[in-house]
Amino acid sequence: MTENIERKERKNPFFEPYNTPHDTVPFDRIRLEDFEEAFIEGIRRDNEQIEKTINNPDKPTFDNTIINGDDDKEGYYDLLSRVSNVFFNLLSAETNDKMNELAQKIQPMLTQHANDVRLNKKLFERVRHVHRFHRILTKEEKQLLNDNYDGFVRSGALLSDEDKEKLRKLTEEASMLSLQFSQNLLKENKAYKLHITDEQQLEGLPETAREAAAATAKEQGLEGWVFTLDYPSYSPFMTYAANRELRQQMYMARNTECTHDNAENNIEICKRLINLRREIAQLLGYKTYAEYVLKKRMAGTAKNVYRLLYELIDAYKPTAIKEVKAIERMAQETQGRKFKLMPWDFGYYAHKLQLKKFNIDSEMLRPYFELSNVIKGVFGLATKLYGITFKENKDIPVYHPDVKAYEVFDKDGSYLAVFYADFYPRKGKQGGAWMTEFQGQWIDRKGVNVRPHVSVVMNLTKPTDTKPALLTLGEVETFLHEFGHSLHGMFANTRFESLSGTNVMWDFVELPSQFMENYSVQKEFLRTFAFHYKTGEVIPDDLIDRIVKSRNFNVAYACLRQVSFGLLDMAYYTKRKPFDEDLIKFEKEAWKDAMVTEQLPNTCMTVQFSHIMAGGYAAGYYSYKWAEVLDADAFSVFKRHGIFDQKTAQRFRDTILSRGGTEHPMALFKAFKGKDPSIKALLQRNGIRVENRIK
Repeated sequence: MTENIERKERKNPFFEPYNTPHDTVPFDRIRLEDFEEAFIEGIRRDNEQIEKTINNPDKPTFDNTIINGDDDKEGYYDLLSRVSNVFFNLLSAETNDKMNELAQKIQPMLTQHANDVRLNKKLFERVRHVHRFHRILTKEEKQLLNDNYDGFVRSGALLSDEDKEKLRKLTEEASMLSLQFSQNLLKENKAYKLHITDEQQLEGLPETAREAAAATAKEQGLEGWVFTLDYPSYSPFMTYAANRELRQQMYMARNTECTHDNAENNIEICKRLINLRREIAQLLGYKTYAEYVLKKRMAGTAKNVYRLLYELIDAYKPTAIKEVKAIERMAQETQGRKFKLMPWDFGYYAHKLQLKKFNIDSEMLRPYFELSNVIKGVFGLATKLYGITFKENKDIPVYHPDVKAYEVFDKDGSYLAVFYADFYPRKGKQGGAWMTEFQGQWIDRKGVNVRPHVSVVMNLTKPTDTKPALLTLGEVETFLHEFGHSLHGMFANTRFESLSGTNVMWDFVELPSQFMENYSVQKEFLRTFAFHYKTGEVIPDDLIDRIVKSRNFNVAYACLRQVSFGLLDMAYYTKRKPFDEDLIKFEKEAWKDAMVTEQLPNTCMTVQFSHIMAGGYAAGYYSYKWAEVLDADAFSVFKRHGIFDQKTAQRFRDTILSRGGTEHPMALFKAFKGKDPSIKALLQRNGIRVENRIK
């Protein structure tokens, strides 16, 4: 009886004020069944408001047509956006079979609704009228208007009724396949484990890797050690394990994910997604999907993307070939001249060469990178640069015990944002690292600046029974990278949410994140937090010097690896005709110009390449290298004035971090730097000398 009463009286948390600190998501009150109900009601409210807009007898204006749905968060947008933000963030960070099943049901509803909005003739006619005839607008208002109009056109508003139906079917299928791709990859990744019971097979592995593997085995009720394909487990194994056969087994497991003859095979899904996107672009009047995407990017054209990628190949490939040969020689010193270096040997012997040349490896650094100290260091860097401070608030609900929630305060002490940090890998969590938002920033009609709730999700080394979480330098860089994205979100200060924070062109969005990575090898920064977790000793200058000297170890190889992914991405999305080729063979051919190591015939990156298949980077993976040119150039300004110079940091905040997508990114960059970006700073940072320059 009590249960029935509770069921009747209980309200869906999405339907009422959260009544939590800063109106944060009440994860502790949300149930699975709340999502579908909230999505359905959110769509209903959305449609109701759209009907009011299109039936408004007044002449269409910017105020009653465009901002009617962008800054009125008390209206129809609120419910749909708040439930979407929670559901899809959890789908990546804390999912389960029931949530995955619900996603299969929800995704078609949302895609259909998005199509209903963008293909609504009456709504588009009002938008088009405002686009032609409007009052004098501010820069931000004009940007919002142009984005709205372009959004309709790029979504098929100008198509015939017949073609609109074709587009609707194509986008709905693509949406579902992207979801299926991600779910397959997660299942395949979490299904694999290397279970070891013979301690001799652990030869070469450091204590941290052994303890982590023992803890994983214990969690699974097994004796011995368990290694997984999650990065904190996989990477140390490939770097240190002396057992070559087991390295090969791990490598092949990771690099053949979603290629097997089972329900998680992604090959046909990828082929269909490539074709669907080409068909969508061509239906909209573009020759290729890349042409469609790049019209709204800094690069502008595929020609400009290829120009960047091949200039990088020309600049870095000679050095990369030398790097690979040096590693091969290192292997042959111990294994004999006939030893053939294979992909599963690369990390192992690269580590040995790095140790020989610089007397440094990631395990030497781990004791100085205890996670709680790293958190203090990263937060402290933001304080030094921008004056902001962080305070953990345990009253803010979180969706998993691993997650920490912080209040962020500006330099004047005012509330700035909520920051969530989710550190460790687990069963229901996608691999990799990303920044996202549970609430964006905007200024409402009453002038209230609604502050953002941002989240950083990572897969860092977990603590063990005997040690706290001790990170590698690479993991520190990952933290800095995602934290840079979060600063972009936290500093957002625009009128409209759709233009705030990270809502910028995708080949600009990586600038704030990659910019922060520069600090990972700065002595002045490392000495603020890198204390030995046992002794409290600050990281020695000699060790920092070795870090700096080794920074460019295999830098050319790493560059070409990124370039190869960019080439692969562009090869798929510059196709003008139906893609019906052997996916694996096509992949090998597409990126061969950037390859300096042997490719294996049965491995495949595409089927696990979430960025370009399910993550929004289709025809945009080059963005990382594009933004790297920008970040090196921007950091050169800090190096001239001092890496903690607050005036320079304030200018970076004012011209880039707080402006979101209110202006073209090149205008924002030039407002900070004073001139166009140049590749010179990147080449200097990497120690690469070439005659050619990107102009």
